[in-house]
Amino acid sequence: MNDLIKKQLEDAQANMDKAILHCEAELTKIRAGKASAGMLDGIMVDYYGSATQLSQVASINTPDARTLIVQPWEKSLLTPIERAIMEANIGINPQNDGIVIRLVVPPLTEERRKDLVKKVKEEAERGRITVRNIRKDANEKIKKLKGESVSDDEIKTGEGEVQKITDAYIIKVDKHAEAKEKDIMTV
Repeated sequence: MNDLIKKQLEDAQANMDKAILHCEAELTKIRAGKASAGMLDGIMVDYYGSATQLSQVASINTPDARTLIVQPWEKSLLTPIERAIMEANIGINPQNDGIVIRLVVPPLTEERRKDLVKKVKEEAERGRITVRNIRKDANEKIKKLKGESVSDDEIKTGEGEVQKITDAYIIKVDKHAEAKEKDIMTV
């Protein structure tokens, strides 16, 4: 296979890896009825005038399946952390006892579980679309190589390889989504 086509395949694979990681991160943010520190990813706290990630100013522990404990490095951060969690609107009310902030994750209702599964399916579809767009870009780049001493047969072979890679990554997205759905629907 031509080196130029190999380069395009490697680029496509690297981009698809990034798409899978992003999809995984988005799926992690969808809560599944049990407490996980990942639920608080993306929450920004006002730390002396600058927005800082919660994980950078406090330790987050899960003592049991339904409880998260946020322990700030500095006591003065209790109120800003509590405010940030409320503003993040993750569906959990923080309980500030003056030392730590407790978050008790309520059990999910059947209706809420179905809504979360819909969100998982939407996120998985976004992941599949991203992978397909990467395939499209890779195929276009391979077709542009036609004038650069690349034969039509090599272009066809390259496009076939791109499709194989795409299929493998779409299966990965589906597996992640399936695992998350199972996690959500398990009572």
